[in-house]
Amino acid sequence: MTVSDGPVVVVTGAGSGIGRVVARAFRDAGYRLALAGRREGPLVETLDGADGLTVVTDVGDPGSVDALFDAVRERWGRVDVLFNNAGTFGTSATPDELPVEAWLETVRTNLTGSFLCARAAFAQMRAQSPQGGRIINNGSISAQVPRPWSAAYTATKHGVTGLTKSLSLDGRPFGIACGQIDIGNAATDMTAGFSTGARQADGSVAAEATFDVQHVAGAVLYMAGLPLEANVQFMTIAARTMPYIGRG
Repeated sequence: MTVSDGPVVVVTGAGSGIGRVVARAFRDAGYRLALAGRREGPLVETLDGADGLTVVTDVGDPGSVDALFDAVRERWGRVDVLFNNAGTFGTSATPDELPVEAWLETVRTNLTGSFLCARAAFAQMRAQSPQGGRIINNGSISAQVPRPWSAAYTATKHGVTGLTKSLSLDGRPFGIACGQIDIGNAATDMTAGFSTGARQADGSVAAEATFDVQHVAGAVLYMAGLPLEANVQFMTIAARTMPYIGRG
């Protein structure tokens, strides 16, 4: 398989972190890349000279998301995989001290953004021939258990779990699979502080283990590479000793 005839994957939040590493793994596996993010420069860096499409996108804006998928359809005529990855930790605060504006912005990016991208991908996958495709949502350990001072982030990630289940159910008649990967402490710029100290459930601050983000890329590629009659509904990949099992 060559890049010219490989499956088409859309990766959101592709300019850094998990999105960048996963996008490059898709590239190396022969997928045709459509990279979305807020800034053009980092997307071009992710592409690293490879052939592909970069589209500056605000996932929380319906028009911006529609423009992204219009560009992908114009370039290749189909979408085979969406890695719904764009997200933000948002503001860390107790619920009473969390500004409403910060709550709304986190919901806009993490939950509304995931829905808008899934909605557009679902429409394309339903209409295209051959019909079908796969949506992989980036959840979080916080889709299962919260960290302190993370009401907005945790609520949105629990919402992504519900979205994953609904997409999986509603996609059945159209050959559309949806699964979710919940990631705990992959070593990226966003988690760099965990190795020196993260707030724990008992109020203390303690260093937490991380793991190589390349293992996330391998897991996502495995999920994406399954035939459409099979699906990883949920996968959890985490640092072995992070405070997750037994947290709190």
